[in-house]
Amino acid sequence: MRTILYTGKGGVGKTSVAAATALKASLTGKNVLVMSTDPAHSLADVFDTEIGPDPKEMTTGLWAQEMDHTSMIEENWSEIQGYMTTLFEWQGADTLAAEELAMLPGMDELFGLLMVRRHNQEGLYDALILDAAPTGETLKLLSLPDHMSWYVEKVFPIQRRAAKLVRPFANRAKSLPPLPQDSVFAAGQRFYEAIASVEEILTDRNNASVRLVLNAEKMVIAEARRAYTYLNLYDYGVDAIVVNRLLPETISDPYFVRWQEAQARHMQTIEESFAPIPILTARLFDREMFGLEALGALAEDVFDDAEPLGVLFKGATHDIEKNGEGYDVVFHLPLAEKQSVDLSKKGAELLVKVGNYRRNILLPDALARLSAAGASFEEGSLRVRLKDD
Repeated sequence: MRTILYTGKGGVGKTSVAAATALKASLTGKNVLVMSTDPAHSLADVFDTEIGPDPKEMTTGLWAQEMDHTSMIEENWSEIQGYMTTLFEWQGADTLAAEELAMLPGMDELFGLLMVRRHNQEGLYDALILDAAPTGETLKLLSLPDHMSWYVEKVFPIQRRAAKLVRPFANRAKSLPPLPQDSVFAAGQRFYEAIASVEEILTDRNNASVRLVLNAEKMVIAEARRAYTYLNLYDYGVDAIVVNRLLPETISDPYFVRWQEAQARHMQTIEESFAPIPILTARLFDREMFGLEALGALAEDVFDDAEPLGVLFKGATHDIEKNGEGYDVVFHLPLAEKQSVDLSKKGAELLVKVGNYRRNILLPDALARLSAAGASFEEGSLRVRLKDD
């Protein structure tokens, strides 16, 4: 199933672009579902009709869904939530407060991503279009599997064994907090595996893509540039940039001249920043973009000569190259600044940190024994040299 995730700074029009993409694809005979994972749902506003937690048909071949995390909690979180509620109650919280505390911040968006897994397993649609949360929240979610893997693989088994040994004594000592049962650890393992499977779906560059929606404005472009670097760090493929709300050239009112000049400069920055990724554009319309007719017009603008469900660009995030003394691990981190990049190696793990985001790369066995001999930053690529001592 083709999966496309749209994200961008809040207010750039990503919901409209996501809905327009789904509509355009449905007109080619595909069965398409557009789903919002953003807690601040706006799909209903864009389609100008009510949309619920179950897929609702908007027109032939097009369904829309606004996530309700209730069913996903029951499926993926109930066992863990039950233990956390008991723990908070032991600390003195009343039942209602304990239940609220057991729902960690950001869980709504996370359960939205788990719904991606369900739709991929069911295979009822040809394509899934995701209207994701604004860039910052989406990046945190997409990096979660990588952060969780270290804990689950190294710390989790130790905690599980320790709890099993201590639990009989803790049950008799009322001064100690309740320890999780083995079923809670098993639920945590299943939860991680579900999150990891979503990562596998979204990093499959043959079937999944991320598209960044932005406006031709300085701050929006700066955020999109950072997001593009971080998405590459975590191996998510960006196959298109959508520049929304460009002033049409036909506008001749002097009031807009400076806006047009600024947008022209910003478009040059966008093209220099994201080449060779295709840059799709949409003009600023003379009306609000809601309803099927308006979304159809927006889709014609964005996909003037592009296939809405096509994989418009492919590119790897890192390569391993043989050299005379060993190997080079080359990370493609476009737009990253040298001073914001940090790295270290421990055993088979290569830790790369860009700004506040980091990723652990597990190297092949043949490279695990090699030592890091230096690194250089050249034309948007970080080249780490590995050689035998």
